[in-house]
Amino acid sequence: MMIKEIQEALAVLSIPEKAAFFPKFFKTGNGEYGEGDLFLGITVPDQRAVAKDYYAKISLDELSQLLSSEYHEHRLTALLILILKFEKTKDQAIKDEIISFYLNHLPYINNWDLVDTSCYKILGRYAFENQREDLLMELSASDEMWHKRIAVVGTLYYIRKGSFNLTKELVTKNLHHLHDLMHKANGWMLREMGNKNEAELITYLNQHYREMPRTCLRYAIEKLDDKVRQDYLKGRI
Repeated sequence: MMIKEIQEALAVLSIPEKAAFFPKFFKTGNGEYGEGDLFLGITVPDQRAVAKDYYAKISLDELSQLLSSEYHEHRLTALLILILKFEKTKDQAIKDEIISFYLNHLPYINNWDLVDTSCYKILGRYAFENQREDLLMELSASDEMWHKRIAVVGTLYYIRKGSFNLTKELVTKNLHHLHDLMHKANGWMLREMGNKNEAELITYLNQHYREMPRTCLRYAIEKLDDKVRQDYLKGRI
């Protein structure tokens, strides 16, 4: 019943024009969504409002049904609900249960939107607060590209706390991944590291910039001074 209520609440907020846009966006090659994803066309602020209304009422078993939906907005709303459940509880046993739920539902967390929305707020925070870097290391060793991306982006919580070693280790480990989405993720996390401590980024770049895929390097140096960026780019020519 709760699932039906949430789905109906989302359906009221749907925008047909936006729903039609996403499949086209994917087919042009610009999107990073899974083939076969369906879209209702609901803005993220609207999804957040629905999540706020329902996060305390819905069980993890019910949430599993929402997260396994073929509709992208159902899955994203489910993760927004899960984030609120994680953030609002102080019970370690409940947090452990939420992490177990998250890891057991990784097959449904399979595009950049879902990964970047959820992983550092849930998995990254949990790993940092409970000294469970092994969770991120195991995901980074997976053959599944989205698992690797979750591992790297999960270190954003470490970066926010001024800790960079795990980020550098995971980026280096997957520096030569074949997929450009991983190059983006690696570069993005290095850029965030530089935003927090530019000297750390410069040290890392000096060691690795020649072997970085161009997409990774471009994202990593994006916020640096123009002359410094040009020096790194010229060093690749």
